[in-house]
Amino acid sequence: MGAQHLEQSLREPRASGQVGIVPYATVGYPSVETSLELVLAFQDAGAHAVELGVPFSDPLADGTTVQRASFHALGQGVTLLQCLESAAELRRRGLRVPIVPMSYYNPLLAAGLDRVAETAAAAGVDGFIVPDRPPEEAGPLQEVCARHDLALVPMLAPTSTEERVRQACAMAEGFIYCVSVTGVTGARDTLGDEASDLVSRARQWTDLPLVVGFGVSRREHVVAAGRYADAVIVASALLDAVAGAPPGQEPEMARRFLRELQPSADSQGGE
Repeated sequence: MGAQHLEQSLREPRASGQVGIVPYATVGYPSVETSLELVLAFQDAGAHAVELGVPFSDPLADGTTVQRASFHALGQGVTLLQCLESAAELRRRGLRVPIVPMSYYNPLLAAGLDRVAETAAAAGVDGFIVPDRPPEEAGPLQEVCARHDLALVPMLAPTSTEERVRQACAMAEGFIYCVSVTGVTGARDTLGDEASDLVSRARQWTDLPLVVGFGVSRREHVVAAGRYADAVIVASALLDAVAGAPPGQEPEMARRFLRELQPSADSQGGE
């Protein structure tokens, strides 16, 4: 496990003419146990990595759906350290794909950066996504992640300057998270030109996998992103599907949603 595991897992799909799929689950939504079952269902459906959402009270990058899931999980008392224990439990249950928690900086700082990194590595975590830690302020976190072979995945937005793109790509491990829109998470009708433009800009500075997130909710989005990116992250639309499942059927709903999201070989080859 670790940064190299994450990078390699997201390189493999494009090498075989596919688009990588990285589903998102909030630990504790709709319950801790169900969220673990969801992640295992993601693997069954062919996920190439999993983004594990750490609930936080002020999720500035998240839209309504992810905020609602986070609020629900916080009501059950879910903490960052419990999320890392959930990662360890997933490894014990046979999860093989990379695990990348998405956490805001405050919970990491409050728990202690060294403690978090050491616990994460022991749990089988491969890296972290921290939306509110820009490259020029990421030094302490990057140091502890490097010490424990954890990727610190930067996020770039369409508004990122060329200097910010260069800095982020220089310090990145695992992959680069390319935000498709200027805004927060949430399912959308289309992926605009901003995503492809951003990926093109980032590609000038790195050969790491480039992954598009925010708004990916349909098979045609995955096909479109596959023209220029290595993988997509699917969050709000997947959480909405899970929310609409009958109690006890959430993992099967997630499995079906992800399988329907994946392009056929014909649709990929025709683009």
